[in-house]
Amino acid sequence: MQNIAKYVFETEIEQLQYTKEKLNHNFQKAIDLILQSKGRLVITGMGKSGHIGVKIAATLASTGTPSFFMHPAEAIHGDLGMLTPHDIVLAISNSGESEEIVKIIPHIKRMGISLIGMAGNPSSTLATQSHVFLDIGVKKEACPLQLAPTSSTTVTLVMGDALAVALMQEKKFQPENFAMFHPGGSLGRKLLTKVEDIMHTKNLPIVTEKSSFQEVIHTMTSGKLGLCLVMEENQVKGIITDGDLRRALEITNRPRFDLKAKEMMTPSPKTIPHDTMAVEAESFMLEHKINELIVVHDKKVVGIIQLYDTGAIS
Repeated sequence: MQNIAKYVFETEIEQLQYTKEKLNHNFQKAIDLILQSKGRLVITGMGKSGHIGVKIAATLASTGTPSFFMHPAEAIHGDLGMLTPHDIVLAISNSGESEEIVKIIPHIKRMGISLIGMAGNPSSTLATQSHVFLDIGVKKEACPLQLAPTSSTTVTLVMGDALAVALMQEKKFQPENFAMFHPGGSLGRKLLTKVEDIMHTKNLPIVTEKSSFQEVIHTMTSGKLGLCLVMEENQVKGIITDGDLRRALEITNRPRFDLKAKEMMTPSPKTIPHDTMAVEAESFMLEHKINELIVVHDKKVVGIIQLYDTGAIS
């Protein structure tokens, strides 16, 4: 079974390489046509080509090229009404002769819509009737019977990915743009969430430099963040964490109740602006090997963010 799997991988890799070598100026023409369009890129295809078309449309839509899938059989029964003269149709058919595709070509052209054809036969109806033709022909399917679309569907999928990636580059599509279309995913949350969205703001644990050991412990416990901010006249002087407490007790022989907050704190703690992206705050804390940051706005303390808070956006 492993040998069969390796054969399938090798065969499809070979056919991808074969198709790659056939790429020509038509690919650039297809990209230019899409970029010049004021409408959507409508994908259509029947059977397995249709399934691949659905994925291509989804990839395009999520990477900055408005796109959707139109079933060709439904198109001739009313769904052609989805199209506008500003759209471009990308039709996929391995043979280039799929009945449903061939039937809608005259109607697409009558509407003045540009047609990009993806087919495995350069002499097919789809290829010759298209404004731009992309050759997705393969010499060999991975199927031992040479019947089930395998290599051909893989090549089609990769050609669709190539279009999407090229369009992303031309449109200078950035991670922030991707996040706008994926707000429910982990990447979207990471790229859209700011520090102010997840910071702790209520009942911040604050003590003064003269606060006693007992006051620090009480404030830290009630604050439930494992730390205290040491402040004087609304200015941050330091921070006391669990680690600071342990270190203070280890390096002195004085009774612990004699210790003041100033003697236990880490002075000049690191801060971060409230509108910083949460993922940047996470990277900053990991880089400096700290677990918390003081959040400021106009030089005033507005909250605290801890490393574990950023886990909510992963």
